[in-house]
Amino acid sequence: MKKEEIQRKIKFWAYFLIILILFPYVMTVFIHGADMKTKWNQNQNFVKVKQADIKGEEEIIEVPWNEYFTGVLSAEVPVSAEREFIKAQAVVVRTKLYQINEDARQNGREAVFEEQYLTTKEIEKKQMNAQDDSYYERLIQAEEETKKQVLYYQGTYAYVPFHRSSNGMTRSYQEVTGQEAYPYLTAKECPEDKEAEDELQVRTISYREVQKKCQPFLKAVEEKDADKLYKFSDFKIEAYDSAGYVLQMKIGNTICSGEQFREALSLPSSSFSIKDVKGELQIKTSGNGHGLGMSQWTANQMAKEGKSYREILQYFYEGTEVVEQTME
Repeated sequence: MKKEEIQRKIKFWAYFLIILILFPYVMTVFIHGADMKTKWNQNQNFVKVKQADIKGEEEIIEVPWNEYFTGVLSAEVPVSAEREFIKAQAVVVRTKLYQINEDARQNGREAVFEEQYLTTKEIEKKQMNAQDDSYYERLIQAEEETKKQVLYYQGTYAYVPFHRSSNGMTRSYQEVTGQEAYPYLTAKECPEDKEAEDELQVRTISYREVQKKCQPFLKAVEEKDADKLYKFSDFKIEAYDSAGYVLQMKIGNTICSGEQFREALSLPSSSFSIKDVKGELQIKTSGNGHGLGMSQWTANQMAKEGKSYREILQYFYEGTEVVEQTME
């Protein structure tokens, strides 16, 4: 048999085998064409995410789970974050997202996530601006090394609040709310937080502006007093919790919580003191955030000192356990 004929036969059988292998795929596309994207999405594990479009209107898009998870993680940790702290935050993020998905599933609907996240391009820009080429790699490593890990408490997802920094001590959930839930959210000493960025902030605001911003929860006053302007003597802090955050304060005839006051005025923390300065209310705050759960600043310091992400999580959520779980 001639060499040319042998080569033709080899090519024929090679083409035949390729066609034989690809035939099922071609027929599937031909028959199910419109469904292929959905099936591919399911295989790639996409999630639905609500965001604002370029016109500022809300839209729901599909984002690959890994990309969304890394984007949420990046939105919550700075470029300078230590590896073990990022891993601790990764477990917290996954726990929160899995809980959102579980709540939706139990209510017979598909989860739509609304957590702020950065796209891959935005993460790369954040990394470039900080001139730290290892940031994206540390995010991916944190995801991989904590894969499927979440925090559980008594057989269900733990409630895992966190904040940028405390005033030197985190808060007890039971003390703040008066409820018996989440006994693992106790006051934890975080002396390193006193050295955190923007730890102490001072804001001065006119009494008229305070009155306007707090109006939604202030008690109605008699018509004759409707235009009465508050003064410093109308403000009184009545109770602090054991961590030094304002539990209760009085404004005129209204009793409100420190968190209500903080949210109304967009204060960084409800650990604050007040005084009158030249006819305006001066508010001095300590810490950033609500003070519950994990202090990110102290968590990062613990990582610098050689603590593992599991040790960090156990410090702030004592009594919970790290388990492996999948998002159904």
